[in-house]
Amino acid sequence: MLEIKPIINTLMRSKAGALLLILQIAITLAIVSNALSIVSNRLDKLTEDTGYDEQGIIAFTVLTYNRNIDRAKQFKEDMLKLKEIDGVIEAMTVSSIPLSSSGGSWTISNHPDELQGKRADSGYIQANHRMVSAFGLTVSEGRDFEAQDETDGSDGQFPSVAIVSRAVANKLFGEGKGLNEFVYSGDNMMKIVGIVETMKSQWPDSKMGDNVVLIPIERSSMYQRVIVKTQPSKRAQIIKMIEPTLLENERQRVIIGVKGLDTAKQQTYQRDTLMIRMLVALIVFLAIITALGIFGLTHFNISKRTKQIGTRRALGARKSAIFRYFLVENTVVTLFGVAVGSVAAMFMGGQLMALYSIPALDGSIVLYTALVIVVMSLLSVYQPAKRAANISPSIATRSI
Repeated sequence: MLEIKPIINTLMRSKAGALLLILQIAITLAIVSNALSIVSNRLDKLTEDTGYDEQGIIAFTVLTYNRNIDRAKQFKEDMLKLKEIDGVIEAMTVSSIPLSSSGGSWTISNHPDELQGKRADSGYIQANHRMVSAFGLTVSEGRDFEAQDETDGSDGQFPSVAIVSRAVANKLFGEGKGLNEFVYSGDNMMKIVGIVETMKSQWPDSKMGDNVVLIPIERSSMYQRVIVKTQPSKRAQIIKMIEPTLLENERQRVIIGVKGLDTAKQQTYQRDTLMIRMLVALIVFLAIITALGIFGLTHFNISKRTKQIGTRRALGARKSAIFRYFLVENTVVTLFGVAVGSVAAMFMGGQLMALYSIPALDGSIVLYTALVIVVMSLLSVYQPAKRAANISPSIATRSI
């Protein structure tokens, strides 16, 4: 028999300690479950597929301060020189580097008058017609760019075709639609000739993180971004060769931030990584404090009830009964704390979702956290309960 009624009566006679522990467990459950939810959400973002060949792409910027050179011609020579490096598959100038938190964005619409049609805020990337393969992307519907699709913009001509991410197509034309439809931005009209299922923008953690438009136009500027597609096994070696190779062609410029696309992504998510580390530290801290609280309260109760325990032992109570008593008492207190904490966790989750647009708290996370706290409480009370069970009846009765 678990002696629930005597346990409840004992707790009611000593409310303060039990109430403090219930409150501590409730607060721990509420905070930890919401922290775990945020950590899980951030980890999903850090590990989700971006669509790009992150391990094979090198990205960097070239700042040219020689105004007397033909930049377009110079960059064509540069790209040819880079392609001569062993392990380089493709090299090209681009208007933006994906996942880098920097680049161009615009609002596109499915109607010439954007006020009358559906609109989508989107990042865009301009490069030559080989950009899809250079980024390691796959066109899931429609076709890739062809050489005749590309323009250089020198005569003001804008491309008439585009490839978009699935998110853009769905937002403008509905689920599963968009291929061969037209999109508009200002005076520019482009036909969607291809759709990429997964493609992250320059700002992967923003509301337009999945919205990207690829445009086959190649331009050059004083502050020019470049990507190099490589064999992943040779990328580290190639990174070291890029700056000397380009400076050999033209010295009046600076090569900035030569790094892998995966590194650019990590830098973009630095705040998320820091947040995860801080929340994990908070979770561990609260778990330790709660475990110590359970241990301390049980130890205090045993010290206070030494005579009572000794009397029970003298009357024939087994060690297992004493041990079980304190396990059950601790479990009752923990379950009260878990019940209160579960309600508090869901309320806190709702407030965080309303104030900070954090995804809704999953009830399964609250359940798992509650189970861990129950197990942790049992482990915390094990040693004090074992000590209580070993109290000798003779030692206890001497204190009478």
